[in-house]
Parts: sequence; structure tokens; C-alpha cells
Amino acid sequence: MRIGLAGVGRIGAFHAETLLGLDFVDELVVTDADPGAGREVANRLGAEWSPDVDALLASGVDGFVIAAATPAHATLLRQGIAAGVPTFCEKPVAATLAETIDLAKLAASTDVPVHVGFQRRFDRGYQRLAQAVQGGELGFVHSIRAATHDQSPPPAAYVPTSGGIFRDCNVHDFDILRFVTGREVVSVQATGANKGEPFFGEAGDVDTAAAVLTLDDDTLALVSATRYNGAGHDVRMEAHGSEGAMAVGLDDSLAFRSAEEGVAFPHGPQHRSFMERFLPAYRAELTAFAEVARGDRATPCSVEDALQAFRVAEACELSRHEGRPVRLEEIETL
Repeated sequence: MRIGLAGVGRIGAFHAETLLGLDFVDELVVTDADPGAGREVANRLGAEWSPDVDALLASGVDGFVIAAATPAHATLLRQGIAAGVPTFCEKPVAATLAETIDLAKLAASTDVPVHVGFQRRFDRGYQRLAQAVQGGELGFVHSIRAATHDQSPPPAAYVPTSGGIFRDCNVHDFDILRFVTGREVVSVQATGANKGEPFFGEAGDVDTAAAVLTLDDDTLALVSATRYNGAGHDVRMEAHGSEGAMAVGLDDSLAFRSAEEGVAFPHGPQHRSFMERFLPAYRAELTAFAEVARGDRATPCSVEDALQAFRVAEACELSRHEGRPVRLEEIETL
């Protein structure tokens, strides 16, 4: 297959290398708003360079991968759909709720496949947990704990365009919560705080956040995030039920050390980034996109799925700012 890629920043260059390591990719064409950066990555990886997105989409690509900066996602997704090219878009598909809704309507009105990049859906641990939860293996699940704790903060320039910690970071937890449970969130209560660099507060954001979510079957989910988890990159989910409990991320890479005497677990090494933590999932995700582009499977994560996760993040931001519980029915949807 001939795959086009827009954006060669941190995640874009990572996707480019991943794509070139997959058997189904015969040719990779890249473009970037910064021609110098784009050409450097193309030359380093042996990919083809395209001067702009229009030229890339007109060059006979079988699939289009969007890994540019968040503000460009909506425009690029519209271009991919207009060109009739199966499109993969990193989350979020847009920076605002209104535009996400518009894109969900657009995607629903076309036959062009769109796959949104929530890679945790392709992690074997989360898939196993979904099987256990939805198959009744744990009895009735009464509570879930989900965490996304980054080892170190992003650059200061990234924060004002990130959408805030709930939209940028916890949105992965909100999506995988829907995937694992098969349920919807009906209300949230969220808060946040800053104890690190002042640029978070200056951007109206927080460096640490927490929320209690109530699902439509009265399951309670406790979700947390921080930009300062010095022990390592820590992404986990625990499901607690009447007949048992199960966790994702409970292995030797766990970014913890025990206070109990004589306990050596976990042995390490710890993960340092989300790319390291989820490399197998990213490979599986892009392989799934190839199957979508070939027409061999339905989209495993739609724009509407992205919208529902975004709505939860929107509700959490509203709750944090107003200091009150927020019901999801207050947040606009399709």
C-alpha cells in the first residue's frame, strides 16, 4: 500500500517509522507545514517528500494518516474526506466541541472510512479487561480506577494549544472507559491543581487533575492525571467487581516502589513515554487502519466515538471551572 502522512513532529515521525516497519506499507509519502523538517524526516527514513497535502492526496495514496499539530486536524480531515481517501486521524479530531460535532456529522454522511487514533483500544491488556468486564467474569463491576500519569511535563509552548489536561490527556481514559465497559458516562465531578511550572496556570490549565465519573449503570470511575510522575510513565486501569478484580498495567514496568519490607516488585525497567508504553498497540492500530483502508473491516474507532470521549472531557473542564457536578446531558452532542 502507498500511505500518505501529514505531520512529522514527535508523534508524526514516530508513526512514519512504525508505518515503514509494517509489511503492508510499500511506499510512504510525507508532508509537513515545515518543509525543512519534512524533507529531513523523508530523507532519513527513505520516504517520499510531498510539498503539500493537496499534492500528497493527489499522488495515488491508499490511506492518509494525520499526525500534525492539533489545530490542523479538522482541516486535514476534511481534505482527506473530500479527496475520498481513507483517513486515520490522531486524537482529537478538532480543538473544539462544536467542530468535533460538525466532523462527526460529516463522517456519518460519507462512505469514506475515518479511523481515530485511540491506541489503547489495541493494547492487549485493555482488550482482555474489556472481555472480562463485559463477559461477566468479574461479576457486577462497581468501580473502576484509571490513571494517565506522565513522567515529565510537555514543553510550555504546547500547553496553550493542548485543550487542557482533560481534553489532551484524560480523553484517552474516557475513550477506553467506554471501550472496556460498553457503557456511557452520565455525570462527572472534576477538580485540578498546580504545584509545578507556572505556565500551566498561565494557560488556564492544571498539571494534576482528578474526576469521579458515574456511568449509566451506576458504576463509579475514578480518573486521575498528572504531568509530574517522576517514577515513570504510568498508565493503568483497574476494574473491581463482586466476583473479582483485574488490572491493566500491573507488571514489572509499574512506576511504583513498595513501602512494604521485603517486597521487590516491580523490578522495572519503567516506561518513560507513551510511545514506549504503547508501541505494540500503535503497530496494531496502524495495521487495523490498513484493513479499514482496504475495506476488510469497519472503522474500529469512529469520529462519533471521539466525540463522546471529547464530551466527557468537556464536562470535566466545565466541572473544574464551576466547582459543581455536570451531567453529560448538558454537553451538546449529535
